[in-house]
Amino acid sequence: MINLRSDTVSKPTDIMRRAMAHAEVGDDYYREDPTVIALEEKAAELFGKEAAIFVFSATMSNVVSVLSHTRRGQSVILEELSHIYNNEAGFLSAFGGLTPRTVKGEKGRITPDQVEAAVFPTAVLHPQTSLLCLENTHNHAGGTCLSLDQTRALSDTARSHGMKVHLDGARIFNSSMAQGVSVRELTADADSVTVCLTKGLGCPVGAICLGSGDFVEEARRWRQAVGGGMRQAGVIAAAGIVALDTMVDRLAEDHANARLLAARLAEAGLELDCPPEEVETNIIFATIPSGLMDAEAFVEGWAREGVSVNPPKDRRIRLITHHNISADDIEAAGAAARRVLGR
Repeated sequence: MINLRSDTVSKPTDIMRRAMAHAEVGDDYYREDPTVIALEEKAAELFGKEAAIFVFSATMSNVVSVLSHTRRGQSVILEELSHIYNNEAGFLSAFGGLTPRTVKGEKGRITPDQVEAAVFPTAVLHPQTSLLCLENTHNHAGGTCLSLDQTRALSDTARSHGMKVHLDGARIFNSSMAQGVSVRELTADADSVTVCLTKGLGCPVGAICLGSGDFVEEARRWRQAVGGGMRQAGVIAAAGIVALDTMVDRLAEDHANARLLAARLAEAGLELDCPPEEVETNIIFATIPSGLMDAEAFVEGWAREGVSVNPPKDRRIRLITHHNISADDIEAAGAAARRVLGR
């Protein structure tokens, strides 16, 4: 099966599996797991942050980050289609007692002026705005990147209002490879950063949450509160070390395959959110025109041909490339799409 549902379906490499099997472990609650400590220190050095904490998922990293920066009754600014706002089970209100203030971006990108306009006045009538959340790359916008200059300008605006900045960088390595800018530079202006080790990096479990030493200590408390305490976690942290060493540079291959897939689907008659040459990273969205074929019938027919994608939403499907998808797989998926469409 050519599985294009998400990069979360990617599988750990043989090197990861060997590292996991032979990982040195201890009790992470007591800070005695040497492999977890090695991963956290490696990530902190790579990103130029004081400290890092290993957590189960990027969502958990976002949860503990937001809760560490805010107090109940405050407000958080987010792009309206951001993952934190739409796809993390409503933790802003459920756990944080926070008021989300959403801003409509252009391809997931918001502007400093929009941030200025979203800040609540400092009056007793309003929740006080304490945090700006950014997303790089932006999932729902099709893997679009925030540039270094854009991130800096947004962060400067937030700080001028006394706000902290959290960067949901679940796919920050994709952004780094696409732009040719280091992750250290792309995240320098953020007070906290989420980095997913699954998705394009291929680990079976885990994410890294980074920031100052004080922030990480507070995040560690919140990790415990949301059930994220770990024991002999070196078994999974070992895969993260391998991922940082071996899986980053190859992301360029996923980006090339996404552009190739976009081209093949356009040739088959699907409508892409952007031209194939403008695909930035490893995510594309395509629409099945109503005059071409029923969208659900297309997805079902494609599955019978050996290509798996999630069900369509308003005739639109998302496709994500990863290390288990080759250029040959892309060509096969394109040919299968043409057969399903009778073209």
